[in-house]
Amino acid sequence: MGSEDTNTSTKKPPPASLTLLLSTKCFPIKPSSPVLPASNSPENKGSDEVNGHGAASPRLSAKATTAAAIRKKPGGWKAMPYILGNETFERLATFGLLANFMVYLVKMYRMDQVAASNVINIWMGVTNFAPLVGAFISDAYAGRFRTIAFASFASFLGMLTMTLTAWLRQLHPPPCTAPPQSMMNASHPPCVSPSGGQLGVLFLGLGLLSIGTGGIRPCSIPFGVDQFDPATEEGARGINSFYNWYYTSFTVVLLITQTLVVYIQDSVSWVIGFGIPTILMLCSIVLFFFGTRIYVHVKPEGSVFTGIIQVFVVAFKKRRLRVPDAKGGGSEVAKVAYYDPPVKDAALLSKLPLTDEFRCLNKAAMILENDVTAEGGPVSQWTLCSVQQVEEVKCLLRVGPIWAAGIISFTAMTQQGTFTISQALTMDRHLGPRFQIPSGSLVVISFLTIGLWLPFYDRILVPALRKVTGHEGGITLLQRIGIGTVFSVLSMVVAGLVERDRRAHANSHPGQPPISVFWLAPQLILMGFCEAFNIIGQIEFFNRQFPDNMRSIANSLFFCSFAGSSYLSSVVIAVVHRVTGGDGRPNWLVNDLNAGRLDYYYYLLAAMGIVNFGYFLVVAHRYRYKSPLQHNKPHFDVELSRATDV
Repeated sequence: MGSEDTNTSTKKPPPASLTLLLSTKCFPIKPSSPVLPASNSPENKGSDEVNGHGAASPRLSAKATTAAAIRKKPGGWKAMPYILGNETFERLATFGLLANFMVYLVKMYRMDQVAASNVINIWMGVTNFAPLVGAFISDAYAGRFRTIAFASFASFLGMLTMTLTAWLRQLHPPPCTAPPQSMMNASHPPCVSPSGGQLGVLFLGLGLLSIGTGGIRPCSIPFGVDQFDPATEEGARGINSFYNWYYTSFTVVLLITQTLVVYIQDSVSWVIGFGIPTILMLCSIVLFFFGTRIYVHVKPEGSVFTGIIQVFVVAFKKRRLRVPDAKGGGSEVAKVAYYDPPVKDAALLSKLPLTDEFRCLNKAAMILENDVTAEGGPVSQWTLCSVQQVEEVKCLLRVGPIWAAGIISFTAMTQQGTFTISQALTMDRHLGPRFQIPSGSLVVISFLTIGLWLPFYDRILVPALRKVTGHEGGITLLQRIGIGTVFSVLSMVVAGLVERDRRAHANSHPGQPPISVFWLAPQLILMGFCEAFNIIGQIEFFNRQFPDNMRSIANSLFFCSFAGSSYLSSVVIAVVHRVTGGDGRPNWLVNDLNAGRLDYYYYLLAAMGIVNFGYFLVVAHRYRYKSPLQHNKPHFDVELSRATDV
């Protein structure tokens, strides 16, 4: 795999994998160096408020520098109960719905397992894409406070709608008079399907929840970090503690939703099971607005997405320019400059050097006649980009093939919330004579695997591997991702074998109790290892390969991987459902699992994973890690070929 440069950044990455796991919920890894205030004070008019790209680099006067360093006293820990409470309750609402949603759709909405799986996959795809949009709106227009406030109301309305679908009989199909097994047995008459209006209300609730997720998740953690002054020792310690408290609250939410909330929904009442998170979400909104006067409100400074679009637009406008080789030389080469001002973004203490990779994009930074003003700044950001902008876009393109390889790996993970639950519904879930394990709680096995493995990996295995490999992390990030990909394939193979034996036992012993649900534990344990290696490896990989001001994109890419896996899973399910079967034989994913061949579906996912692993080996071998950062010094001595008329 690609050789990793351990000195690619002057900032040391977070050492603990548990910290990296937090980024799965869309917030940036904390910078290890103090962040200085941005130089965007009123005295520095004309400076670029976004990230210092595409603007001249005038020297700040002593007065402007002093003014830029003055900040409003941060809210600090006084603001944390309001921010953490809002984020915790939002996750409690979303996770409390998702954990047992497959059972809800099958039992309350009388959907077959294929339709229910497609609804969940499509909704999760939209939900995981939403933070990308929310981050853009927050950075460019609304700001974090307003985005969180609006999204919180959307989440509350979404949960209220979902509660009403369970409460009001007009909003869900009537109870099925046949035995519960009839939903999985074609010999009984089918239950009444939901009407178009009932589905419309259901999808409205899911849509509102996606809007809420898209606004809260990309903003809650950056908004919390805004409350501390990282330039002070007290503020730096506060940020570290804030991340720890966030992870603690996240862990508590997972335990509550996967156990208590799921049990209430499954064994007590769907209305109460949805109503509790709804009430808590309302409380979180009230709590969030109580802290309004305490918060530090950072104005929106523009989005990095705008700079990305500008690079492609300007490079296209200058597509007829000739880009010289790195060595330059020749009689046709003229002394022309790349626009490479010092980086003024306070989050960037160093800058990216110009590279020859994706050389066509270098045209966006070529200075032509009338591109710059007398002060040295660009006439328009849509006619000239900085080298830093160009190299940031290259970082995005460089990781694209690696990102694509993660989609199929995550497709295996999405099965935990769909067909694994369908399997559990047909198995013996009793733990003692009276207690029955909710099918939606089985994913706790994966969480326990991650929780037990990561401390061992960080404290024991990594130091041992470091002595052998000499690598700071024991193994490279791409090797870690590759190991996780292998575990995803193994998980699907084991899932197929377990389903084969479960089906054989059910068909050969129809009058006997089904096999224990704990036979699903091996595949869930393997999936836990997959998450521990693949997910955390991807998070760290994305965050290391992007500059600090692109952390939001790094985390958004991770969520987009899950969104892509949800859509891919939906497509595969639809194709399998349509193509398999025939000649009197049911398709693989028929409602009656004993008549279908779910094990073949798992083997298909395993085969896709093997092909994907081969693709990953190729792109990982070709990948070259980000070039070392250079000091923040401009250079205008790059040679360019003579440009033809545009």
